[in-house]
Amino acid sequence: MPSKLEDELFPSTPGKFKIERAHTMNRQFHRCFSSTSTMFVWALLLIALTASYLSLQSFLDTGSRYFSASWGGIQWEKQVRNSAQTHRNGGMSVLVTGAAGFVGTHVSLALKKRGDGVVGLDNFNDYYDQSLKKARKSLLNEHGIFIVEGDINDAKLLDKLFDVVVFTHVMHLAAQAGVRYAMENPQSYVHSNIAGLVTLLEACKSANPQPSIVWASSSSVYGLNDKVPFSESDRTDRPASLYAATKKAGEEITHTYNHIYGLSITGLRFFTVYGPWGRPDMAYFSFTRNILQGKPITVYRGKNRVDLARDFTYIDDIVKGCLGSLDTSGKSTGSGGKKRGPAPFRIFNLGNTSPVTVPTLVSILERHLQKKAKRNFVDMPGNGDVPFTHANTSLARKAFGYKPTTDLQTGLKKFVKWYLSYYGYNHVIHEGQFRHLKSGSVAVLD
Repeated sequence: MPSKLEDELFPSTPGKFKIERAHTMNRQFHRCFSSTSTMFVWALLLIALTASYLSLQSFLDTGSRYFSASWGGIQWEKQVRNSAQTHRNGGMSVLVTGAAGFVGTHVSLALKKRGDGVVGLDNFNDYYDQSLKKARKSLLNEHGIFIVEGDINDAKLLDKLFDVVVFTHVMHLAAQAGVRYAMENPQSYVHSNIAGLVTLLEACKSANPQPSIVWASSSSVYGLNDKVPFSESDRTDRPASLYAATKKAGEEITHTYNHIYGLSITGLRFFTVYGPWGRPDMAYFSFTRNILQGKPITVYRGKNRVDLARDFTYIDDIVKGCLGSLDTSGKSTGSGGKKRGPAPFRIFNLGNTSPVTVPTLVSILERHLQKKAKRNFVDMPGNGDVPFTHANTSLARKAFGYKPTTDLQTGLKKFVKWYLSYYGYNHVIHEGQFRHLKSGSVAVLD
């Protein structure tokens, strides 16, 4: 008879079965629990690794964007602040858009020379030879003016600039220029002259304090107007080109931002600006190059063989008008995008007030270059050019003493002297300098 101990150690078959079944279920339970725990731990580990990877990737991406960006960083901010620092009592701190452009370069230099702070912004597009823009940039750098390379459509860049510097004024000169190119690439005009303007105005109206704005409109807004001289009160609702239409749209848009947000805004209608460091696509510029190279120039004529005429305005006179407009612009009245009262809204003509025909322009260049031009007279195509421009500048004279002093003879002499010193006598146009135009149709008047 089995002992009690044996009975305890070795239970009867039924009891043994129950115990083994219970042990089996227990082992399965522990195995299952152990497996679930392991999976849970591995899941947590996987989640942790994934989170770490994503964090690392985000850090690397941020760092990559930081190091690859053309703006931002401690050193960049230091350069911006130093450039914006004023050096005269009551000096302005001015953001100049299109600073590497023709007018932008001259205005920036004039502001810096009198002790104002200047920060430039330019996207260095390839509408014409970029090397000329880079040379202007070098000139500005030599005078302590920092140029930020970026687009006015970059809202984050604009916000950053206004965060780094409290600009008192904005001189908005960035735009897609040229009348005829609009027939080939209309989107570039909408992108720069309308969308870019709105992006800039959004940044200005949200700034606290708001800056005063002076911007470049154009004499082209007078379009098919045949009343002379052109006055600011004349009709401007019949543009002859898309370029003119975008500038007219800009005048309406700026009026809206003035009315709603209290931005002080002055629009300047430039009349055919010329001079040293000018735009290579302009007629006087390409005429000079072709005359020196012995190549023919194309001189357009209007209906009934009437010579085209322009109110050619020397760059120094334009600069005086720009600075006068900044000095008398008045203050914006908004704060944080909310208007507190009416702010100045002005539009001025800046011209020479003495139109000159294109054949006369060519004759003056011939005298300065001491070389005859080979002229081809062609009827003006329907490309947006207008037959004449003539500025009435009485409003600008009354507002800030604007008075042009440089006639075309004197201005072209200065231009030719610069041209020969910069390019020499045998400047050859290279492929890519005018990617959008053929050599026979380079010259534009506005």
